[in-house]
Amino acid sequence: MNFTRRLAPLRVLLVIAAATASHAATRSVTDDTGETVKLAAGSCRIVSLAPGTTAMLYAAGAGHCVVGTIAHSKEPAEAAAVPIVGDAETLDFERLLTLRPTVVVVAIDVVQRVRIDRIRGLGIPVYQVHVTKLAQMPDSLQRLGELTGTATVARARAAGLRSELDAIAAKYRGRAPLRVLYQIWDRPIYTIGGRHVITDALRLCGANNVFADLSTAAPAVTREAALLRDPELILVSAPPESADEWLAEWRRFPSLAAVRTGQLVPYTDERLDRMGPSVVEATASLCAVIDRARPAYAVSPPAP
Repeated sequence: MNFTRRLAPLRVLLVIAAATASHAATRSVTDDTGETVKLAAGSCRIVSLAPGTTAMLYAAGAGHCVVGTIAHSKEPAEAAAVPIVGDAETLDFERLLTLRPTVVVVAIDVVQRVRIDRIRGLGIPVYQVHVTKLAQMPDSLQRLGELTGTATVARARAAGLRSELDAIAAKYRGRAPLRVLYQIWDRPIYTIGGRHVITDALRLCGANNVFADLSTAAPAVTREAALLRDPELILVSAPPESADEWLAEWRRFPSLAAVRTGQLVPYTDERLDRMGPSVVEATASLCAVIDRARPAYAVSPPAP
């Protein structure tokens, strides 16, 4: 097919989008990064480019606004019926345009900057979600409610999340801290750094990420570096067929605290990876796993 003819439908869509944007009344909202986003008033057609932002939109009461999502948007179940415009590797810009979104919602730690810039270049407003700490989730959810005109629902859900976080913090405050290695890949070993929300979840559980000093979200580390930090609990987030193999590698080092006490645990919770509102519930589950490891390090009282 002639390349110019292939581009013709896309050009038509761009003209329609530009004409619609130029004649509609606009309103302004502020996203998580502090940027002002101007969008058409009275219209709510959203394409969400991260599973977590899709879940947040539904939690904010704006599921009816979501006209497009990214692959693996499984939360809530009804999100599976929404048209998919791409995945982590590719994005179908032509299909995105056919959905006529009034705004595209992205998680800036997930969506590549080049994609964000290209969407803006098409004349479509982009709203950026940025959550790196659990305490930021309720505020981010409320701002999405302002974006979608569902502020009342969003405020109620945000209040519930704050209460859940307060309850978790109160339950585990003062517990004996544990050094935790959270492994997400092997050969090379990938873990989580200090800016990842899982590090924040570990902290809320009264545990310390042994690689919290690394600023990269998912840094590669050597096994030797992990041995030097001597984790007391190793959590491997791996598919079942890989978890045993990963744990077997650690058992080769019997002097490691986690190996010596048998605290090698396969642990996978997609809610932590998706970063929707259910990340708070997932944190409570993570805390329970960590708490079960604490007796292995309990100090016996001295003999009389």
